[in-house]
Amino acid sequence: MFEIVARDCRSRARVGRLLLAHGRVDTPVFIPVGTAASVKAMPHEYLERAGAQIILANTYHLYLRPGDERIERLGGLHQFMSWPRCILTDSGGYQMFSHRDLISVNEEGACFKSHLDGSKHLFTPERSMRVQQRLGSDVMMALDECTPYPVTHFEAARSLELTLRWAARCKQFCSLQEDSRQVLFGIVQGSVYADLRARSVQRLLESGFAGYALGGLSVGEPKPVMYEVTAQCGELLPESAPRYLMGVGTPPDLLECVTAGIDMFDCVLPTRNARNGYLFTSCGPVSIRNARYAEDPLPPDESCCCPVCRRFSRSYLRHLYVAGEILSSVLNTVHNLHFYLDLMSRIRQSIASQKLLEFKKEFLRKYQSEAEPGR
Repeated sequence: MFEIVARDCRSRARVGRLLLAHGRVDTPVFIPVGTAASVKAMPHEYLERAGAQIILANTYHLYLRPGDERIERLGGLHQFMSWPRCILTDSGGYQMFSHRDLISVNEEGACFKSHLDGSKHLFTPERSMRVQQRLGSDVMMALDECTPYPVTHFEAARSLELTLRWAARCKQFCSLQEDSRQVLFGIVQGSVYADLRARSVQRLLESGFAGYALGGLSVGEPKPVMYEVTAQCGELLPESAPRYLMGVGTPPDLLECVTAGIDMFDCVLPTRNARNGYLFTSCGPVSIRNARYAEDPLPPDESCCCPVCRRFSRSYLRHLYVAGEILSSVLNTVHNLHFYLDLMSRIRQSIASQKLLEFKKEFLRKYQSEAEPGR
């Protein structure tokens, strides 16, 4: 399922190939977030042209609407949303626990009220697996309790043990199924505590998963702490399996964590920021809402070859945003996702040519020193 084809000799970075039911994914890879079977404001054709190999959909949201059974009757998520490439489904744990006022947790699972209509539901590890099987994703995630930050060591340990028991139940449920086209990833928890992260890795390795994700990061902890925990887990996780850092992050985050040996990333930043008028560029983030761009004829990023930068000016993009035009969200999203996906492609090339550290240094120098003032 996963093979390493190149390594950087001066870091833990590697280039890999992840073979899944709907195709090959070259890593390191950024996974655009399509929570409700749609990457917001991004038509499928543009996703494909930008080089998206795999997208993320969310079990919690699709279970509530339109329903996993309906999607299964319509041929599974790939056919339902007409996406021929790979799909990873989040277990829904993060979304359930982000509505903490609507949820209660016990050994059996998570009992929650729908944020749509207030109806009550129980998500057990087995039910999360069954819903993801109905959706037909290529990669399924084990149900976990997303540990908040800050949290005491005692509370993090209690949460971790529950996550580990749920992970074992997810693995057991999947082992009883005959369909082997889907693969299951376990999720490493333990907050910022090194001993708990090590315990989590050890226990998950004993169960054996196709891949391993790092959860409970980028939830408010300082950046240096996130990097430290990521590097620690990168050293503990097996070389033979893909490593997935969930919910991260900015372009500097991606470079730092690729250097630590991470293979997969997802984050809403490029799409959410696009809808709010923020563009990622090689010279740092740009707020296209700023009045300084009202008569700027330059493209958003002169070094970018995306369809937006080849055709439109900063002045026009600012006009669309200020006017509240729907096209603003579309064009900004096309650019931001192209920027992220192109960055990952260049990272893969730099690893293969043993120039990652030079690429990282030059990218960060330009990205951080030339960023728009105040951003």
